[in-house]
Amino acid sequence: MKKAHLLILLISLSLGFVQAQNSELTVEKIMQDPQWIGTFPSNVHWDETSSAIYFQYNPEQNISDSLYKIPVADLNKIQKVNWKASDKLIPTYGHYNKDKSKKLYTRDGKLFLYNSSKKQEIKLLELSGRISNPIFLEDENKFAFEIENNIFTYDLSKGAISKITDIRNGNEPLKKDNELSKKDNWLKKENTELLQVIQERENKTKLSKAYREATHNKDHYTFYTGKDRVSNLQISPNAEYVIFNLISPNEKRKNTFVPDFTDVSGYTTELNTRPKVGTEPTQAKMVIYNIKKDTAYTVNTDNLPGITDLPDYVSDYPDKEWKEEIRPVIPANPIFSDDSQAVINIRSSDNKDRWIALVDLESGELKSLDRQRDEAWIAGPGIGYSFGGGTFGWLPDNEHIYFQSEESGYSHLYLLNTKTGKKKALTSGKYEVFSPKLSNDKKHWYLTTSEIHPGERHFYKMPVMGGKMIKLTSMTGNNQVSLSPDEKHLAILFSNSNQPWELYYKANNVKDKAVKLTSGQSAEFKSYSWKAPDLIQFEANDGAKVHARLYKPKQGKSNKAAIIFVHGAGYLQNAHKWWSSYFREYMFHNLLSDLGYTVLDIDYRGSAGYGRDWRTGIYRHMGGKDLSDQVDGAKYLIQELGIDSEKIGIYGGSYGGFITLMALFNEADMFKSGAALRSVTDWAHYNHGYTSNILNEPFNDPIAYKRSSPIYFAEGLKGHLLMAHGMIDTNVHFQDVVRLSQRLIELEKDNWEMAIFPVENHGFVEPSSWTDEYKRILKLFNNTLLD
Repeated sequence: MKKAHLLILLISLSLGFVQAQNSELTVEKIMQDPQWIGTFPSNVHWDETSSAIYFQYNPEQNISDSLYKIPVADLNKIQKVNWKASDKLIPTYGHYNKDKSKKLYTRDGKLFLYNSSKKQEIKLLELSGRISNPIFLEDENKFAFEIENNIFTYDLSKGAISKITDIRNGNEPLKKDNELSKKDNWLKKENTELLQVIQERENKTKLSKAYREATHNKDHYTFYTGKDRVSNLQISPNAEYVIFNLISPNEKRKNTFVPDFTDVSGYTTELNTRPKVGTEPTQAKMVIYNIKKDTAYTVNTDNLPGITDLPDYVSDYPDKEWKEEIRPVIPANPIFSDDSQAVINIRSSDNKDRWIALVDLESGELKSLDRQRDEAWIAGPGIGYSFGGGTFGWLPDNEHIYFQSEESGYSHLYLLNTKTGKKKALTSGKYEVFSPKLSNDKKHWYLTTSEIHPGERHFYKMPVMGGKMIKLTSMTGNNQVSLSPDEKHLAILFSNSNQPWELYYKANNVKDKAVKLTSGQSAEFKSYSWKAPDLIQFEANDGAKVHARLYKPKQGKSNKAAIIFVHGAGYLQNAHKWWSSYFREYMFHNLLSDLGYTVLDIDYRGSAGYGRDWRTGIYRHMGGKDLSDQVDGAKYLIQELGIDSEKIGIYGGSYGGFITLMALFNEADMFKSGAALRSVTDWAHYNHGYTSNILNEPFNDPIAYKRSSPIYFAEGLKGHLLMAHGMIDTNVHFQDVVRLSQRLIELEKDNWEMAIFPVENHGFVEPSSWTDEYKRILKLFNNTLLD
């Protein structure tokens, strides 16, 4: 062989060796700063002219992302947008007129108008107060805006500003008491009778006052908020009514404090965080200001159907006296039709009822149009929250409203005729609908669904009154579509299970294929062949089909050990076909399978993506079906994949840490070891918004709390437990594991340890913390599951 050829061969072998070395995974590698993976687009949006796609990107690996754009005319050209140009861009937020030819928005508290036909931006107003929430009125030469909790209108043709409301903080000033005491009244009478000049002056004063009262224009009605605060100020399109919410302060609210031992000052400081579950719910009411009548009145919610209904769980407490009382509610912001009708979304404070009601603006009375009752709690895609959000609006006919409901067991899109009360489901089936939006001409819907598969998302077009859905995306995974303002183009953020998010473009039709615009993976990341986990289903003990991700080692490399990963909660799905938000865990599972482990990642009861019954399967018993799903997953591994029943571990963070504790305490014969990260140990110490939905309140439903909290079952620990927790965790407080540790000490339990991370909150930030934590997890499983 010639020396040159030999040299090339040696270089090639050397490069191959380096490549092989680079492709090997270690905890240190996968837990380093995520920039090593590459740079990927986010926050995708279009410019107003539909000529360019804008997005956040960072190919230069700077400290933070920058704004980039790709012109539709040249899709191969990625341009960085300098800060001066980005400041001049028309913002994505704002309010359009009916034909979308004009747009109102604010920038730095100033009011601007963009004319799309002229491609012209005009600064309309700059006032002493900060302008916010501008909207066009029915007469599009007029618009309204908000300054310091008051509504103003501006007439473009006249250039005139009018203040519509007079809302003031605090209480109405006390009127001066003009009544005199008997003594002072006698003195005044005697003085005016004796002195003629004084008497004449007094008579003139009385006449002047009478004249002023007869000729003076009455001041506008002033509304005093007292201790309450104003939110959701809105004016009707015909400028005849203003509606706003009054939120009462919770004077009994008691926050918890988290000590920070590593504060820059050198002193131990306290972080003021959330209260615990059971805090009195927010009190809210809706007020209507009638502009013509110059008066205000409160919307009456006392007559809503079922307003006094008691929850079913009260039957578990026969010795307690339960009164049927009007439940407090939270009215969301009103939605106005073009002809100034108003509908509102109302939630009961216990979150078991949602009403959609038509508001009689003259009287403040409500006409209930739809009631959704859930003995667990109201939630699901497009449903929104207590103060609004979700899918809700009017069709242009000013008769039909649209909204999403889980009435069928899955979140679907509905129309309801406000005149007849007739309701129609526009979509149906065992799948869910996400982010429906009316087309510019109001003749179609654009929407995303999981119709193909619970772990897949596609973008569709559908007639406004329902009918055949046309599928506009085809790539298998998650297609997050940003539709151009002219509705001719789709910008798609797409990923699949082993490929992070990239930006694609396609025309708005079925035939056009998506074109990839970005390619952000680093060479180091691409040097490893990342696994696409198998999506499998196994049968639970109650017959339910449970979806999961399965990572298998290479043929002949299995060590017969398995690890079950439990994702966090807050309504989340992880057994899907796109790049996981748990990307570090995904890479760790690749490492584990390289070492011979089999890994199962389960969408247990309570996970998102599978409808209402799956979502509420944990109601009143966390650690019930969500835990038995982990046990049934372990049985599947044993029966179907030949995993050794003595070699099964479990780990997870937050809710996943909670399930890990419940698994080691209540299913100790199934799980030999587990790592519980940032875990809830006692639900009575978690927050109100999340916990009260699932377990009600501890003083009303103590049964639910005692059977759901790991601290009550600590005596069941047999295997090896690692607990890891950030000391400045403001979500799940460090106090949780401190209390459980004391319980384990008192129970004289062995084989448990705790790793603390002094500078970390709930979501770790420092690569050194991630590395330390996952080295401990790997060490735990290697030491306890392998021979």
